[in-house]
Amino acid sequence: MAPATDTGSGASNIGGGPGSPPGLASQTTLTGEELNARPVTRPGEILEAVPGLIVTQHSGEGKANQYFLRGYNLDHGTDMAIWVDDVPINLRTHAHGQGYSDLNWLMPETVNTVEVRKGPYFADEGDFGSAGNLHIGLIDSVNRSIASITAGSFGYQRVFGMGSTKLGDGTLLLAGEAGLYNGPWADPDDMRKINSLMRYSQGTATDGVSITGMAYSNKWNSTDQVPQRAITSGQIGLYGEEDPSDGGNTSRFALSARIAQTDDAGSWKANAYVVKSELDLFNNFTYFLSNPTLGDQFHQHDDRILTGFNASRTLNGSFAGRSMETTFGIQTRYDDISLALTDTVQRSFLSNVRSDKVGEASTGIYAQNTVHWTDWIRTTVGLRGDYYDANVFSIFDGNNSGSSQAALASPKFTMVLGPFNKTEFFFGAGMGMHSNDARGTTITEEPTDPSMKLSASPLLVRTEGVEVGVRSKFVRGLDSSISVFLLDQASEIVFNGDAGDTSASRPSRRYGIEWTNKYQPASWLTLDGDVALSHARFVGFDTEQAELYASLAGFPQAQIGNAPGNYIPNAPAIVASAGITIGEKTGWFETLRWRYLGTSPLTEDNAFRSPPTGIYNGRIGYRFENGWRVQLDGLNLLNSKANQITYAYGSLIKTDSLYSLCFPVQTAPTAVCQNGVMDYVLHPVEPLAVRLTLVGSF
Repeated sequence: MAPATDTGSGASNIGGGPGSPPGLASQTTLTGEELNARPVTRPGEILEAVPGLIVTQHSGEGKANQYFLRGYNLDHGTDMAIWVDDVPINLRTHAHGQGYSDLNWLMPETVNTVEVRKGPYFADEGDFGSAGNLHIGLIDSVNRSIASITAGSFGYQRVFGMGSTKLGDGTLLLAGEAGLYNGPWADPDDMRKINSLMRYSQGTATDGVSITGMAYSNKWNSTDQVPQRAITSGQIGLYGEEDPSDGGNTSRFALSARIAQTDDAGSWKANAYVVKSELDLFNNFTYFLSNPTLGDQFHQHDDRILTGFNASRTLNGSFAGRSMETTFGIQTRYDDISLALTDTVQRSFLSNVRSDKVGEASTGIYAQNTVHWTDWIRTTVGLRGDYYDANVFSIFDGNNSGSSQAALASPKFTMVLGPFNKTEFFFGAGMGMHSNDARGTTITEEPTDPSMKLSASPLLVRTEGVEVGVRSKFVRGLDSSISVFLLDQASEIVFNGDAGDTSASRPSRRYGIEWTNKYQPASWLTLDGDVALSHARFVGFDTEQAELYASLAGFPQAQIGNAPGNYIPNAPAIVASAGITIGEKTGWFETLRWRYLGTSPLTEDNAFRSPPTGIYNGRIGYRFENGWRVQLDGLNLLNSKANQITYAYGSLIKTDSLYSLCFPVQTAPTAVCQNGVMDYVLHPVEPLAVRLTLVGSF
């Protein structure tokens, strides 16, 4: 974990944003120390410290994680907004999935805080923030330089270093890492990562400035999800693959600057950023469904420059003798994107599917007012307006080019009552939204079959929510909260197994309850546990699914799982976690953690359901008085054979009986051959692994 003497500006936004008193029971702040105390397989998993959040992976070590929160399969980030140092991480109109949020470049030791807010109830939160909003703040300095080296199972190697020094009136922080990893896969990941951070800062989060530069590069092979029938038949092993040439490479370069000041009237802040990111991803999710000879591998290319500017002003005042804060803000962003989708074989070009140039601009303005009516009641009323303008130039099919614009106004409200005996009651209601892929808003015809006409999707999708909760610290050492929520979404974004991406679907409704607890009976002992229950369903009848189901009659291996229904695929009904942490600042320390992802429907008719996944991770180590540390992490301690993630969709492998009915001479109906064999498709949890880390402090 990061040294206790780290200092940082955190993720604080002035004026009702992260860092302000909680507006809801589900709102919380996590420290870098808490995050780094967790044994994790990959960087993004430190976010499982967020109550109710599951972070997993269904591919190689350079691809964005898979996220689950509040009954959402968030795919790679849709409907959970992530910010690092006030720079948005979610990528719009992304080649692999809307809201793609890659955190493989995040060095956990550089994290100062994570501010957690859930739901569309905050005026300064816009795109992708309906289920959750995570603001990750970075440290500014360390009192002593640190260097660490880690080695472990399956070829895991990592070296990390970080130090800071005074420079003029400020502090210069430098951090970097290099990593290698193969994993247990029959075709090794061969992950090669290099990462760096440079940060100059003066002052604090409320009165200071910072300039931050980041650079990251990663190359890897990947074992993607595989059909269960191939494992059951012995065609491949549990850690085998159908296409050993899957994988990718990615890079990210970012420069950002922030400034904040307080004055007699209140406070203000501003930040600007530019991010250059690139991804080349090779996947094969359906194996031989489309191309019976060469396979279905495809290449997704995303190359973009993302720029933006945010500013807010908070004024302190009074209303009818009651203290009051009013915040006005503006958020602007522009994505200049080059996108390409091609069919490939062993990463070699086969044919073009589509290629696009996209420019997507947005402006969000907001105002919110907080009044402290008494010392036990305060309300916050907010209004946000978002305007989006997207231009799509489709290189191979001009009929799919075009422009689209959309605007939405989103009112927000929260109320806090208390504290009464160290207990507070919360209420929130509001509207939010997420953006859809701009290419879907201008499309008129299928790229591979121009005769098939398509309907465009809306650029912005409305979300409505309400939440009530209670938070209590009545019991000494115990921080406990309960939240009940309801979320309605005008259009769901779901995983599309045949294409390996996401697509807009029907409206949905979710409701649930979260119970979160942290208990520290002594300075050397911390216990925590949370459980989240949710109920998720589509609204309305799926006519297209009913037509597909009818077209597959007579072929049960293709028809099963395709009946119309209202279950939302991969929407878990329960997630839970628990942990115990023992130790002081020096001496022995231990951590044992359990996380649980419950069973979920995998098809709309609930014919396929994922098995539950429960994983135990542990750590034991010793901290020396001179700042050195040695620790041993155990991952998947019980060597569970569970799945990181499970899907169910149609695919085709050459040993399927249906394969011979479709190729080389087709005797089965076209709809059946296009759908393939419905089956569980899974990515297993890595087996028991150990990692030994030595950390030096200088």
